[in-house]
Amino acid sequence: MNIFRLAGDMTHLASVLVLLLKIHTIKSCAGVSLKTQELYALVFATRYLDIFTNFISFYNTLMKLIFLGSSFSIVWYIRRHKIVRRSYDRDQDTFRHFFLILPCLFLAILINERFTFKEVMWAFSLYLEAVAILPQLVLLQRTRNIDNLTGQYVFLLGAYRALYILNWIYRYFTEEHYVHWITWIAGLVQTLLYADFFYYYFQSWKNNVKLQLPA
Repeated sequence: MNIFRLAGDMTHLASVLVLLLKIHTIKSCAGVSLKTQELYALVFATRYLDIFTNFISFYNTLMKLIFLGSSFSIVWYIRRHKIVRRSYDRDQDTFRHFFLILPCLFLAILINERFTFKEVMWAFSLYLEAVAILPQLVLLQRTRNIDNLTGQYVFLLGAYRALYILNWIYRYFTEEHYVHWITWIAGLVQTLLYADFFYYYFQSWKNNVKLQLPA
């Protein structure tokens, strides 16, 4: 554990808490992509297959449980909650996210660290997480009306990944034989997808205007 890893984890946790705060208190999921949330639920479900068989630390297990529970809770809220689901804009959230799953699975079967079920699922979760934000970004471009909490949620998700890149750089120079090409490349792709959003987020903050993405 180092400061970059801890900051990344806390930023990731903060992004989830911001989204849950919006959904639970305002009883609205306007501007939130169900497609992205379903992809994240699948990411965590396939990444943490070892949650009850491979104990690393209390902190590690707790974070796994939090991300698993929160991701499926968000999906439940949007799909089933009698008030929240009314605010879901299914007409705009039309990204065909299933077309992301098969290519990521195929890539995981081809490129993995070891050809075992858990390792293939681990690689699959990395590839899928790299592109899981795409339905959310497309939805924000379509609606163009981004409330503060949704904007903060997406910003924190991007910041978490950027901090993890700093964590990898730190570990590369401080730990012997620390090389994880699959994780690094997937993380870099994921961070680059946020570049456009970061630009307009900082522009809106700098000029004190409402965040809008170009159509």
